[in-house]
Amino acid sequence: MSFWDGLWRGRSMDFESGSAATNSIELTKRNPTVSLSKQGAATGNLRVNLSWQMRTSDLIGKQRGGAGLLRHPLKLFQPDVVQAHTQGVVNVDLDIGCLYELMDGTKGVVQPLGSFFGSLNAPPYVKLSGDDRFGSPSGETIYVNLDHRESIKRLLVFAYIYDQTPAFDRTHAKVTLYPSNGPRIEIDLDERQPQARSCAVVSIENVKGELMVRREVKFVYGFQAELDRLYGWGLQWGRGYKTKVG
Repeated sequence: MSFWDGLWRGRSMDFESGSAATNSIELTKRNPTVSLSKQGAATGNLRVNLSWQMRTSDLIGKQRGGAGLLRHPLKLFQPDVVQAHTQGVVNVDLDIGCLYELMDGTKGVVQPLGSFFGSLNAPPYVKLSGDDRFGSPSGETIYVNLDHRESIKRLLVFAYIYDQTPAFDRTHAKVTLYPSNGPRIEIDLDERQPQARSCAVVSIENVKGELMVRREVKFVYGFQAELDRLYGWGLQWGRGYKTKVG
């Protein structure tokens, strides 16, 4: 765990204390947008976190039956999250990425594939902190330096399944935005899309100086190139591989 991971994890715990109504905003189909500028949260480092775990109903429903408990009585005392985490290691590898377009026309992607980790204090002002292949509670994180918001035109945060069987329908996945000030912003990937491999989760756009966050949650059956076509980024895509980053 890096220093930055520890620092930001502490801040997220501060946000999570207290009532949900005052410390979180959930973006839904009926209420899909929020203004970071109007929230007073358009400065500092914005932390964008992807976390997930396997659906417990899919993993332990059968094990909770009477016959299963008779054969394995100790499982009665095993926490659900441990079982879900164990299954998550085997079955799913979700990754987070971010398409970016800057005001000067520069376009690109920050993601583990191809080792495009970005930069926080230089263009594109977007940086991937790590690649979590195990679905741990800390998940994966991208940072956006909003002190350079005047250079950012639009961002599209997406999640995808790398080199595994599609499993969006078997995970509880969530993307959470932690601004430097104000409530966290949550987007659940709660739609059952068993064959989808990628999902455009949330966009951040500079609209006449105002930073707007919009829930997207659009699943596609391909990878980044299909998301690119859907949102008109115009990049050239090829086969990529990822390496572990810290």
